[in-house]
Amino acid sequence: MRISLPLVSGIRHWMPKRLFPRALLIIIVPLVLVQAMVAWFFYERHWKSVSAHMASGVVGEITLILDSMSTPEDRVEHAWLIEAAQNRLQLRVRFVEGARLSEPILSNDVDPADFSLKDRMFAQFIARGINRPFMIDTSTEARRLGVMIQLPDGVLQISTRDERLYSLTINILILSMIATSLIVLFIAVLFLRNQVRPIRWLASAAERYGKGQEAPDFRPSGALEVRQAARNLLEMKNRMTRQIEQRSEMLAGVSHDLRAPLTRMKLQLAMLGEDPQIEDLRSDVNDMQRMVDGYLAYARGQDQEPAEPMELGRVITAVADDARRQGAKVDVDIQGDLNMIGRPNGLKRGLTNLVENSRRHADRISILAERRANQVYIQIDDDGPGIPANRRSEMFRPFKRMDDARGPDTGGAGLGLTIARDVVRRHGGEIRLGDSEAGGLRVELRLPV
Repeated sequence: MRISLPLVSGIRHWMPKRLFPRALLIIIVPLVLVQAMVAWFFYERHWKSVSAHMASGVVGEITLILDSMSTPEDRVEHAWLIEAAQNRLQLRVRFVEGARLSEPILSNDVDPADFSLKDRMFAQFIARGINRPFMIDTSTEARRLGVMIQLPDGVLQISTRDERLYSLTINILILSMIATSLIVLFIAVLFLRNQVRPIRWLASAAERYGKGQEAPDFRPSGALEVRQAARNLLEMKNRMTRQIEQRSEMLAGVSHDLRAPLTRMKLQLAMLGEDPQIEDLRSDVNDMQRMVDGYLAYARGQDQEPAEPMELGRVITAVADDARRQGAKVDVDIQGDLNMIGRPNGLKRGLTNLVENSRRHADRISILAERRANQVYIQIDDDGPGIPANRRSEMFRPFKRMDDARGPDTGGAGLGLTIARDVVRRHGGEIRLGDSEAGGLRVELRLPV
């Protein structure tokens, strides 16, 4: 049982739909999580602790110098301390007499958010170690960090190299993590593209086979499971091809065996003269001839016709012209370019059956054809009696007819819609029956391009 949660539904909505980005996401998300956990662990357990010890040591030296030079007398007597701080502690010490800090920071007003990640630890220890207003300078000299402390008669300036305040391993770690992630991502992209390409080929071949087209350049490749699926697809396609060939051979025999007796029966009936009973028998023979021809047309379909580039608008125009020659009133509206890959004769046969059905039972027919996104939409409306909604699905069955409105006297064998649906499905499309605005039947066809 599937449980639908709002969070899961939201994540599913934003997830990529294609296989390649999904597989890439499966690699990237754990990689980013692992890198984030390593960075957090390193910062919390190593870099933060080491930086605290280093900052504490530097602040202790600054506090010692500040305590030793808190009065003017101390600054004169301890000139040697300034020289020792320069040589031994790598501290630059300078006193600016009479200077005042413009925007000093008080020890109890230190906000860590006001400092960068590198300077935050130093500022906290400075605030704890001294009880005077101060300022931290990180921009005056490159690779150096200074602190200015306000004294009663001036400002004491102390600076040191920034490498004494924090470990550079954080930079090395971040750079190595980024470089490693990029290398892993590059390898993953190459690997996934090679794995997804055979699946795309398989999907393309299955789509072309489903539309009745050939894919001569398709061959099984990729992982074992993909190769197995490709071989199964080829075997299924070959079995279907053999079945169609056997059916065509059988129908050729049926055509020969049935047409010859029917022809002899027609000749014999023609020689018997005119009689009501003979006329009934002749009508039965003609009905049998139409049924045999209809069955052969349905079973033959367009199996032997190869798919090729075609302009469907010309086919529709030819079907409409044929219907007009038989006395039908047909309006045609073709919008845009209807180029596609298909079987012209098969599509013409299917459209002719649909228009012929409308011609037999309606006074006016209208045909609309247009391109919609990646498909061709065809709509055939008539003002005839139509088909009830509860019987539309069964009208696609072979030899099924509307007895009350479409009897044998209309000349149909009950295969028009069946052949049309067979043609449309062999092109990978769909056909649907509905109600026409003219009061009759509406037939909608959608063919992929």
